[in-house]
Amino acid sequence: MKEPGLDERHRDKDGEISRKHGNTLVRNLRKIYGPSFAGNFAETDKLSGVLHKDPAHTSLTQLRKDHAAGTLEAKIKQHS
Repeated sequence: MKEPGLDERHRDKDGEISRKHGNTLVRNLRKIYGPSFAGNFAETDKLSGVLHKDPAHTSLTQLRKDHAAGTLEAKIKQHS
């Protein structure tokens, strides 16, 4: 059974994002979501590390929404 996360997400959602986009660098995601995205992480860190180390980080909210809407992959390709 899946356990709900702190914000009522299920934990497997971040695992799915990590599998699909885990190699994406924070630097590229800051081009999409702004300079404060994953502010505690280096620009050379990968998304998979951010999701693993700080899954409740508030700057990831829009990224999760984009993933759920199916637009994350296109945004990453556009800004990479």
